[in-house]
Amino acid sequence: MSFKSRETGTGLQTTGVKTSFKWSLLALSVNALFNPLAALAASSTATTTAATSQDLVVDASVAGSDDSDKKDYTEQVTRAGTKLLLAPRDVPQSVTVVTQQRMKDQQLQTVGDVLTNTTGISASLYDSERSSYYSRGYQITSYSYDDIPTSVSDTWNLGDAAEDSAIYDKIEVVRGANGLMSGSGSPGASVNMVRKRADSKTFTGDLYASYGSWNNQRYVADLSGPLNSTGSVRGRVVAGYQDQDSWLDRYHKRKEFLYGVVDADLTDSTTLSLGYDFQESQTANPTWGGLPIWYSNGAPTHFARSTNPSADWTHYDLSSHKVFVNLDQKFDNGWVFRLNATHAQATVNDKLIYLEDFADAQTGLGLSAFGSKDQGKRNLDSVDTFTSGPIELFGRQHQLLAGLSFSRQHNRYYSSNGDFGDTTMPDINNWNGDVAEPSWGDWYLDSDDIVRQKSMYTAARFSLADPLSLIIGARYTQWSTHGSSGNVTKYNTTPYGGLVYDINDTWSAYASYTSIFQPQTYRDANGHYLSPVTGKNYETGLKSDWYNGKLTATLAVFRLEQSNVAQALDGVFVNSSSEQAYTTANGTVSKGAEFELNGAVTDNLKMTFGISRYVARDNTGARLNSDMPETEIKLFTSYNLPMLPELTVGGGVNWQNRVYKDATYVDGSTKRYYQGSYPLVNLFARYDVTKQLSVQANLQNLFDRGYYTSMDDDLVYGQPFNYSVSLSYHF
Repeated sequence: MSFKSRETGTGLQTTGVKTSFKWSLLALSVNALFNPLAALAASSTATTTAATSQDLVVDASVAGSDDSDKKDYTEQVTRAGTKLLLAPRDVPQSVTVVTQQRMKDQQLQTVGDVLTNTTGISASLYDSERSSYYSRGYQITSYSYDDIPTSVSDTWNLGDAAEDSAIYDKIEVVRGANGLMSGSGSPGASVNMVRKRADSKTFTGDLYASYGSWNNQRYVADLSGPLNSTGSVRGRVVAGYQDQDSWLDRYHKRKEFLYGVVDADLTDSTTLSLGYDFQESQTANPTWGGLPIWYSNGAPTHFARSTNPSADWTHYDLSSHKVFVNLDQKFDNGWVFRLNATHAQATVNDKLIYLEDFADAQTGLGLSAFGSKDQGKRNLDSVDTFTSGPIELFGRQHQLLAGLSFSRQHNRYYSSNGDFGDTTMPDINNWNGDVAEPSWGDWYLDSDDIVRQKSMYTAARFSLADPLSLIIGARYTQWSTHGSSGNVTKYNTTPYGGLVYDINDTWSAYASYTSIFQPQTYRDANGHYLSPVTGKNYETGLKSDWYNGKLTATLAVFRLEQSNVAQALDGVFVNSSSEQAYTTANGTVSKGAEFELNGAVTDNLKMTFGISRYVARDNTGARLNSDMPETEIKLFTSYNLPMLPELTVGGGVNWQNRVYKDATYVDGSTKRYYQGSYPLVNLFARYDVTKQLSVQANLQNLFDRGYYTSMDDDLVYGQPFNYSVSLSYHF
């Protein structure tokens, strides 16, 4: 199938292609930088000379099946942002697509690793198991799997960011509000994880093994191929096992995952995909929160990074199961129909200890603690279907998309509180985890809610003139929740609009307005539920691509506005009860700019380079999420030596500016705590022993910089210097 994603009056054209593959049965068991500016100029000149029109043609029957394509840092087409199949420079928002090759080079083994190294995304790791990610000052709550949204709770961690990246073909990040595709959520960004498919015409596979700091062992096998003699059915299995200690004392984690998918060509134009995804982890001696900031005399603590404030009886176990089906139907007129459905279940089972108060600087005594046991389950059933294709209007061709979506998510969590009574907590300066278990109370229902979303959405890309296109769309959502947090039903229409102007064959200018909403269950003094929080994103910028999209650049200027944010009313309660009353406040604003260069600068040099800067303030003028950096620089390179083509070297640096947090001081007042700016430097090298076998070494935090991943009333240290050595075999 051929796609023209940029038009010169001809628009989008598609043709069907008959494919055939072979069948087999799969069984699996698993126990230097240089200046890019000159290259950019040369690249631009070469592209301009070679190109005679604004058409970017991508053959979908070939794209993604060539090994050279899989080694890129860029994608030539994407449905991110609008679900319309477009070149990235035709999407009027900031979009980053992290490919398999970049994950391999940087050793980005989890979704969280990917986000931490994505332009404009900041990470907050509350403890050893929980994390949140922020964009443009707002927490990211919109995560999707093959465009199926999953709501993520601020309170409960079901392991979404800890999921292994080995099963994903790519991870798409759209910065700014993206309510057109995700429904409800925050305006910061949305994340879509695109699973691998069984698309190989021949039996092929990748075997991977690594060993690194703190006895970190990891094994992954990825096998795919035809499953019958005609090749109309293909299969793929990805399985992995990881076992590791940590820089934290006594910490140990084990993870297993299994992913399988079968793609069947029911006809020449119809493909059915069935898949299963299982991931599980067990952690011993996990942390809950961090270490105290101050001693009882007000002096700052300086614990060793290896200090683990957990007890030997603690654990944190996660598991997830997902079953999914995709149906793709292509028509001779260029239209496509797609149906996605999934059933997903995630569970958490933990037993934890939390330390609080302030210890004596000399004896280390004086802390108190409480325990918590938790059991939780999240069930998601979701269906999304859409159709898209070309239409002709006023002598020009355009693109149209329309879809329906339904999801039902059931969240249920039970807890039991642990009382240590008169137990004296050990010396925090010499903590070894030897603490008796508390007296556990009865289990109680912490929360039980069912959240439903019913949506219909549409988007259209109109070719107004040869260099000018307009994308408009809207999503109508009926959102409801029933359960322990109340019974709420809200209706919302989320508009989308964007203009893209092709300056020439290389550069485009764009401007867009996007929005999103987030219902809330707070009530005012009269007992009425507050209106949903709404987020609006205004963005304009420049985009460019060279080498038919193998090198891209984006410069964006944005402004985010958030309205109806809940604020507690001091001394006011709902209908004179004990329930805190809230009111809504407007005026939360984030504004800034982002720049990203990504892809093949030359035949030998790949690079991702991003700079992001924003200023976010609430309606009182206070800094929003002050512990998140407002300025970040992220650079990573991969250079294949021309004189020794078997060797690839590279590395990069992540830098962030100073941050602060207002924490509770020893006298009960609030005191501001700062963390200065810091860089983290990483290196890697890979040597191809043969065409099939390669060995790779990665060094993380090369200069062993000390830093915090979370600042609140306690501190969480980031990982020190560490290394890994891996072997990869491709056949």
